[in-house]
Amino acid sequence: MSLPVARIAVAAATYSFDRPFDYLIPDEFVGRVRPGCRVTVPFGRGNRPSEGAVLAVGDGSQREILKPIACVMDSEPVLSERQLKLALFMRERFFCTVYDAIKAMLPAGLWFDNRGNRRVKDKTVEIARLCVSSEEGLRIAQAKRLRSPRQAELLELLCSFEALPVRDLLNHTGATRAVFNALKKAELVETFEREVFRRPVLSNVERQEIPVLNAEQQKAFTALSALAVSGQASAALLLGVTGSGKTSVYVHLIAQQLSLGKGVILLVPEIALTPQMLHTFTSYFGDEIAVLHSSLSPGERYDEWKRIRSGQARLVIGTRSAIFAPIGELGLVIIDEEQEESYKSENNPRYHARDVAKYLCAKSNCLLLLGSATPDIATRYYAEIGRYHFFRLDQRYNEQALPAVRIVDMKRELRRGNTGDLSSLLCEELRENIRRGEQSILFLNRRGAHKLISCGDCGFTYKCPRCSVSLTYHSSNRRLMCHYCGHVQWVDAACPECGGTLKYLGTGTQNVEAQLNELFPGVPVLRMDTDTVAPAGSHEILFDRFRKEKIPIMVGTQMVTKGLNFENVTLVGVLSADQSLYSGDYRAGERTFSLITQVVGRSGRGTKPGRAVIQTFTPENQTILQAAEQDYDAFYHSEIELRRLQNAPPICDMLSITCTGMDEDQVRKGIHSIRHWLEEALSDQRGVSVLGPAPLPVVKVNNHFRYRVNIVCQANAEIRRLLSQIIIECGSDKRFKGVSVFADSDPIDS
Repeated sequence: MSLPVARIAVAAATYSFDRPFDYLIPDEFVGRVRPGCRVTVPFGRGNRPSEGAVLAVGDGSQREILKPIACVMDSEPVLSERQLKLALFMRERFFCTVYDAIKAMLPAGLWFDNRGNRRVKDKTVEIARLCVSSEEGLRIAQAKRLRSPRQAELLELLCSFEALPVRDLLNHTGATRAVFNALKKAELVETFEREVFRRPVLSNVERQEIPVLNAEQQKAFTALSALAVSGQASAALLLGVTGSGKTSVYVHLIAQQLSLGKGVILLVPEIALTPQMLHTFTSYFGDEIAVLHSSLSPGERYDEWKRIRSGQARLVIGTRSAIFAPIGELGLVIIDEEQEESYKSENNPRYHARDVAKYLCAKSNCLLLLGSATPDIATRYYAEIGRYHFFRLDQRYNEQALPAVRIVDMKRELRRGNTGDLSSLLCEELRENIRRGEQSILFLNRRGAHKLISCGDCGFTYKCPRCSVSLTYHSSNRRLMCHYCGHVQWVDAACPECGGTLKYLGTGTQNVEAQLNELFPGVPVLRMDTDTVAPAGSHEILFDRFRKEKIPIMVGTQMVTKGLNFENVTLVGVLSADQSLYSGDYRAGERTFSLITQVVGRSGRGTKPGRAVIQTFTPENQTILQAAEQDYDAFYHSEIELRRLQNAPPICDMLSITCTGMDEDQVRKGIHSIRHWLEEALSDQRGVSVLGPAPLPVVKVNNHFRYRVNIVCQANAEIRRLLSQIIIECGSDKRFKGVSVFADSDPIDS
């Protein structure tokens, strides 16, 4: 007789020997061990306990001796069949273990501590209700009025309501717990526990009708709607200029899917955009919305997950990890600002939300909609060759013209004696906006006061002791900080090596704020960066202040560049347009164009015309000129030709293998060995190039050195298996002692 066996993905299994392991299901667990449940199993020679996820249940195994499952941790499956298959897909696609993929899908509150207790418990409240009829309760209350008025008041209140929380009941009547217990002892009332959800605080928003679409929006919606209800998997790009009303098209598509009883996932790139999106969509869909992002408490995230899983919330809005929301019947996935790199995880598993969305939509036969004013070059290319459907919104919703943009040559400003970070033209425009009572946004993608501090005599600069970067000076607390590892130290009064005078070089948002306060005394300035968001509590608080208090100027980093809609903002200034242009990454031009275009698009979104000023040391640069003209098509055509010359994505795929470790020599030897293996294995493959090894742009982070080899090819299962095999061999090769090795698809240099 064959015994019941479970195939389990074990948490303790490293990538080198990750596979499903067979375990015997003891008699007491038969029926309780189901696919999607988590269990505890003995693992390895020492039989140390490890968590595991049940992938399948069957009879018999090829192994004669099996270890038994020690404990079943879930009373019902926490993973659906679709999610289990997704975990297997992620293992093959993103070079991670199955259990790593499963951990990415589940909220932290669902995991267990070392003693086997769930980290976040279900929240319940004690509810009171009558044990007698309302008529009988009122009669008894009348009889008790003289002898026990508090008991009478409790009974009368319960007679008016079916059930009430005990705490609210006591607070409203002023009765003590002893008074309530007397009623309970007399069997006039009873209590029970009711589960409540910890919800993120949402502002009270009045429900409103779904917005009316203009002709251009209606045309796009009609075509997208047909794809969404076709019952076939498809992907589409919606390219809309800033302010064209892509969100209104999203609303109509979501309403359609909800009316069909299906669920929708809407992804946004940053937490800063979530409050504004929530406000908009709550006004249309109310409590059908759930929100998932990293700023929620573990309890809130866990309860939102439960609401989605139970079907109480069918519209999920969130950042990258919201793609794993356990929606039952998926009808639509929307990725807004789809070009953003924040959709790519830089930690294991190194997935891209867009790739996961493609898989889910393919398996659910539904539509994936990618929306942006500046789509990823690869996305636009796939639309051009017909892999994606393609739709456009070329006019702003309010028919307002795009902002008038002027470029300032900062070399000329220097020759005129202006050594500040604000050009004379931008100062004049700011002064005019202040006079009119209109608002302005200034964008500089560098926080702190100064990029570095250097000695003018000996050339000394402050370096991070753990990373290969200069420390950034923060004037608010006169401290130097590393933005990679968090190292902090005080700045000296003079050069610590020669005693010379220290010079403060390269500006940041703190310094710009100080210059604005000096130029416009008494004019409020709001700074929006990581240093101000954390003390304030959230992005939403600062954005609300900017909107409600009509603060004249907001200066900020990348978080002010996209998705924001302030009707009174009529001026945008880009202070250092060249900053990301010469990073050496093949995406540098795309990144720069997107940032400038997006932030310029924040201007003139209401009834007033918008203006923008772009400050640059290279005013003749083609990318900056195209961004100033908001001409995405021209930029795309020039960029895709450059990618063809470089043989860079999307013309080819790019995979990478990275070595990290604390001994730089060991890391370099390891990456050279990997290069040699790749060259040997791929020598007969046409159209495959191995590039490197080379250090990452920041070679050392937190005392770990990082070197990488890139493989440019048409990625297929065979090449992915080769990379997987190399990682596995490195795990058992003594030459890689102390060196971590991982692979990645379409890596981001950082």
